[in-house]
Amino acid sequence: MEKTIIKDKFDRPLRDLRISVIDRCNFRCQYCMPADQFGDDFEFLPRSALLTYEEIERVAKVFVSLGVEKIRLTGGEPLLRKDLPLLVEKISNIEGLNDIGLTTNGVLLPKLAQKLKDAGLKRVNVSLDTLNDELFGQINGRGIGTKPVLDGIAAAKKAGLGVKINMVVKKGLNDSEIIPMADYCKNNGLELRFIEYMDVGSTNGWKMDDVITKKQIYMMLKEHYQLENLDPAYFGEVAKLYNYKDTNVNVGFIPSVSESFCSSCTRSRLSANGQIFTCLFNGNGHDIRNFMRNGATDEELITRITSIWNGRDDRYSDERTEETAKNRKKIEMSYIGG
Repeated sequence: MEKTIIKDKFDRPLRDLRISVIDRCNFRCQYCMPADQFGDDFEFLPRSALLTYEEIERVAKVFVSLGVEKIRLTGGEPLLRKDLPLLVEKISNIEGLNDIGLTTNGVLLPKLAQKLKDAGLKRVNVSLDTLNDELFGQINGRGIGTKPVLDGIAAAKKAGLGVKINMVVKKGLNDSEIIPMADYCKNNGLELRFIEYMDVGSTNGWKMDDVITKKQIYMMLKEHYQLENLDPAYFGEVAKLYNYKDTNVNVGFIPSVSESFCSSCTRSRLSANGQIFTCLFNGNGHDIRNFMRNGATDEELITRITSIWNGRDDRYSDERTEETAKNRKKIEMSYIGG
């Protein structure tokens, strides 16, 4: 398809697409899928509700034709989706796509990292919120220690995948782990991303008192390391990046609560059940699955997605207060991905 650049109501181009391939996960992290809300009897999406790989490939091609350059696969835990390397291969072969990555808890990477690399995957972001086994087991809700995740990181590096570490920081839970995590990642050549605890979904009990801001974390790091500011590599780069002086290792922050990046947000999201979301914090999706299954042509699909993006006026983080966070309709992280 010929490439067209589309923009929303605030002149933001469409550049990035996050695709949630499954709503299931083998963890029950407190800020995403807490065990008391997602118990053994929780009804996840039936297989028929999930987009097929052919449907995902078709939507991805349309998004790339409309300006998307980067695609990230998410979940739930995306590695639980059967034969995921087949989807990676389909997407990586789309003409005009520059980058394909994946966000994972890392546990299944020892089995899949090489297959994913061979299929065309460029990099993985591995979620790891602490190196303390007891605390990690508490956070993931399964009592699982850090070794399976660290093994997954090692497998990804061995396969030649780029590796970044995501750490969600919640006050009173794992803020004491900030420096140990920074030390570990710096010493092992891993880029660590500190993510401010966010009000995603309705099950995480979010309030501002739980947030450790980017500025607070930065000041903690400055007591231990010399940091050099890095300019954004491209328009819409979410992470605020710094370099540990005299090293080739970076550290970053995702300050979506304290330093909104709405003005340069170029992301759209495709949920596991085929809904397009124009903001991580906007619970109103636009159905694409049934639109395709009811016989929509590629031209009609292009028109629909263009219309959705052209009508986008989301500025949630700019407008957020604790009250609006409570009252706004939300979508769970397990459906929409990170």
